[in-house]
Amino acid sequence: MENIFYIDGKFVKEKEAKIPVYDLGLIRGYGVFDFLRTYNRKPFYLKEHLKRLLKSAQLIGLRHNFRIKDLEKLVILTLNKNKHLKEANIRIIITGGDSKDFITPSKPRLIIMITPVKNIDKKIYLNGAKLITKIYERVDPNAKTLIYTDAVKFLQEAKRKGAIEVLLIGKNKEILECTTSNFFAVIDKNVITPPKDKILEGITRKIVINLCKKFNIPIIERKILIDEMKKFNEVFITASNKEILPIIKIDDTKISNEPGEITKFLMEKYKEITKDY
Repeated sequence: MENIFYIDGKFVKEKEAKIPVYDLGLIRGYGVFDFLRTYNRKPFYLKEHLKRLLKSAQLIGLRHNFRIKDLEKLVILTLNKNKHLKEANIRIIITGGDSKDFITPSKPRLIIMITPVKNIDKKIYLNGAKLITKIYERVDPNAKTLIYTDAVKFLQEAKRKGAIEVLLIGKNKEILECTTSNFFAVIDKNVITPPKDKILEGITRKIVINLCKKFNIPIIERKILIDEMKKFNEVFITASNKEILPIIKIDDTKISNEPGEITKFLMEKYKEITKDY
């Protein structure tokens, strides 16, 4: 069966899904989005993702009348029209709408895309993965916008080098985040993650922080410098589509031979949350 999307008040088949060429999301990259997946056919932390979506819109000055309550209903309606999918990825997009002068926003356009979940190879979770680094700072890291030009370029390089993600480093050598993931390091049994003011605050990141607090694992939000890398005992990244993914190498520096004990413990507890969601 074909996937069903929602665009501007209509449910359409994936092959028939279209937006005008005047859409500001296309011609200027002016728009925001959020991404989540289902567990047991339920959208995982939907309200939190929608809050972040509307916060992103506010940060870039994208005016709209969408309310979380209404968006929740639309997401569930669209998901229910895709009963052929056992589990689904959900991508919600708000663009600046059509612009005949190619710069001025009009009525915002809402798009909800439902697609199959693409699982990452289980061996990566068992053996760990690699990151490469890039000196790069996003203009407004707290907003999840449609502008992913450098991320697309960086991730292609990562793939060529056998890495799963790209770790972004600030000009002051400060570790920030990955292109589509949040970063965590373990130093002497303390879990450390960059502060939320310079990164996109991930929903999975919040869950991990809460898990650490629940199980009395010391969790610290602070600046992490790339020069500290030799002190890392464990590293993992988090994202809706990656969950908690262990990292054993950054560029040419080996962090560990295999995923660490704290990482594996958190992965297990996260799995328990998703299993019973």
